[in-house]
Amino acid sequence: MTDRAAAGTKRRARRADGPAPDRAALRAAALAHLARFGTTRAGLEQVLARMVQRWARRAAEAGLPADEIESQAAAARALVAGVVGDMAELGAVNDAAFAGSRARSLTRVGRSRRAVQAHLAARGVGDDVAGAVLDDALGARDGAGYETELAAALVFARKRRVGPFRLAGDDESDDAEDEAAARRLRALEAMARAGFGRSVAEAALDMDAGEAEERIIRMKST
Repeated sequence: MTDRAAAGTKRRARRADGPAPDRAALRAAALAHLARFGTTRAGLEQVLARMVQRWARRAAEAGLPADEIESQAAAARALVAGVVGDMAELGAVNDAAFAGSRARSLTRVGRSRRAVQAHLAARGVGDDVAGAVLDDALGARDGAGYETELAAALVFARKRRVGPFRLAGDDESDDAEDEAAARRLRALEAMARAGFGRSVAEAALDMDAGEAEERIIRMKST
């Protein structure tokens, strides 16, 4: 074993000499994480659970008995939900606030409502919370939400350089009509995979470039 490896082993052993994280340690870790990152209750629970897992791994490397490791780790895991609840009471973690902020930011970069909803679900935001937040942040599907979705589709189209944002000269060939049809089909397929409905995708692709830019600016300024 090299001197560097030996030193690393000693450091890990020293870190594992103490007991598993207690409530104070978990609380400090939660506050430190929330000071840097936005997250949900479920996300914070995962962060703290990984903290306990890291301790258990170091303890095993340091040679602590397996039954002692599991006993201490179980006790630490049992504290996680309470610490997360404390953070929620402080207002440091708020699923609705996280969902609203993330929904608006993702929409502005061209993510569909369906993609945003999937993102929130993956972060542990419940369906009821997500549905209410999306209606509030993006608008109801049959009202302002349609305009928001159309603007997001336009952002997506601009990134792909399709529809009103296609490059000049794309149609200057003998087979321009066939190429345009194929390009439109590919664009519709890409937008469908991204979660945009057919009517929204077609409206975005058929829009005048000036109106498209205005809609994007209006959406990003609200």
